[in-house]
Amino acid sequence: MTHDEILNWLRESNEARLADLWRTADQARQAHVGGEVHLRGLIEISNHCIRLCGYCGLRAPNRKVTRYRMTREEVAACVRQAVALGYGTVVLQSGEDPGLARDWVADLVRWIKSETPLAVTLSLGERDKAELAAWREAGADRYLLRFETSNQRLYARIHPARPGGPANRLELLEHLAVLGYEVGSGVMIGIPGQTYDDLARDIALFAELDLDMIGCGPYLVHPDTPLGSPDNWPVLPGDEQVPANERMAYKVIALARLVCPRANIPSTTALATLNRERGRELGLVRGANVVMPNLTPPAYRQLYEIYPGKACIHETAEACQDCLQGRIESLGRKIGSGRGDSPNYRPR
Repeated sequence: MTHDEILNWLRESNEARLADLWRTADQARQAHVGGEVHLRGLIEISNHCIRLCGYCGLRAPNRKVTRYRMTREEVAACVRQAVALGYGTVVLQSGEDPGLARDWVADLVRWIKSETPLAVTLSLGERDKAELAAWREAGADRYLLRFETSNQRLYARIHPARPGGPANRLELLEHLAVLGYEVGSGVMIGIPGQTYDDLARDIALFAELDLDMIGCGPYLVHPDTPLGSPDNWPVLPGDEQVPANERMAYKVIALARLVCPRANIPSTTALATLNRERGRELGLVRGANVVMPNLTPPAYRQLYEIYPGKACIHETAEACQDCLQGRIESLGRKIGSGRGDSPNYRPR
């Protein structure tokens, strides 16, 4: 798709036209990744973070957060639960936490790969290339690192560099591919200061990066962050600011499916937060093929507050599984078996 075609879809408001977009994206999903919905068991292993991101509740200066770091035994219990529930993948996610040392993570990955059939996705932020290489060598299959926005001026404003200087996330994504990971990335939709032109460029960049996984969710305000106050939001002319709403999130999912038809694309918890009745289901019929149920112990789950009011925060893993199965079956779809690797993935 051309930049102008993407831009026109992002600005589209005609419901009949949008119904065509939803249908086309759903047909592309069926043709390229099939009808199965793959479940990825999410384990939020630490909410420590050294970053100063303007939008995230886990940012280092937020003193209202009770910090935690799960033990290996706690993570292992969640992994065993993923196997028992029939998941094909676990996702180990954290803030950018140097306390998760290279060898500790590598040993954990090795244990998962030796004791279970699960694929392992890591989402641990910007890490040194030596760490990324060690984790890949230990058996990690996938790495998720969102570039958030391709507008570098906006990125610098909302996402200050970590101690030691800035890292080029696009370069890191290329390096992850060279290491042999399935590579995932994505953006925040409607972050203050994001224009329609910015978002159209982001979607085109998905295709340029040839992503295996694409995760996109709407910006949800956290009050204990610099962007928690609208007074700190950049003022854009006219109607240039992208809205952080449900419809825009579906547009990005659908367009991501069309520019990267063989990628795995989740219907996110943020969608379920905006629309608790049908958010995930609507994402799944508009291009998505993955859902990420949360396996984090509830006592920790409520402390992993990137944004407040997250859906399903108090549900047990078993209750979440039953709920998701019913929702997926209501669409005439079924839960996928096995690892659910991206058909787009080609080892380099």
